[in-house]
Amino acid sequence: MPVRTLRFYRERRLLPPPRRDGRIAWYSENHLARLRTIAALLERGHTLGGITELITAWENGRTLNGVAELLGLGGTLAAPWSDETPVVLTPQELADYFGDDASPANLTTALEIGYISVAGESALHTSRRLLDASAALVREGVPLAAVLAAGREVRDHVDAIAELFTEVVKTHVLGSLDDLPPEQAHRISDAMQRLRPLAKDIVDAEMSLAMERRVRLEIDAWLRGQGVATDPATGQAPPTSEAPEDPKQAGGNG
Repeated sequence: MPVRTLRFYRERRLLPPPRRDGRIAWYSENHLARLRTIAALLERGHTLGGITELITAWENGRTLNGVAELLGLGGTLAAPWSDETPVVLTPQELADYFGDDASPANLTTALEIGYISVAGESALHTSRRLLDASAALVREGVPLAAVLAAGREVRDHVDAIAELFTEVVKTHVLGSLDDLPPEQAHRISDAMQRLRPLAKDIVDAEMSLAMERRVRLEIDAWLRGQGVATDPATGQAPPTSEAPEDPKQAGGNG
């Protein structure tokens, strides 16, 4: 994580100051757990302001019924479901990523989707991978407005997938959480850590298969448009046969 991001979190009172040893700042395991918690809450849709209020309430002892533990602030669920790393960007760095596409309209859309939040002169992007992928698509010639529009639709679809998977896990693995005492929050944590890679594998496999089907359909449509017949089983054009140059191989008499 860049030093600038740590400083940004400290200025927002999201992170306590490190221990100083001359010019060196030492961060502990507690800092690491807090950073993981912040990343997890950002991924769940919390704003930086809301996270600040939550952490302040927890530090002042105002949370009830072990909410701190269930949210990971006590370390039980410190490891986030997501591996995404937030990125702090200056206006110039945003322009470096997207050039002329870093317009007020696109910035507004990114705020609405939740890709970025703004604090002072800086912007916080929720995911390094999404940022890099968006920039790569823009370099390939896709307008940022189209990338964001697609991102909005993707968000809706993956939210539905997450809801489906969560309901399956809640029903068949976790059972009722209504009577779960806070001191047994590790049960949720353990189950989530086991199921986390399974959810990713399922989505990744289904996405790969869906892309294969979609690309095959697009290629088949293009070939038909060119007047080329395709093999229904493979979606590919059948191999062409060329007349042999040797008359004997062609069945001639020499």
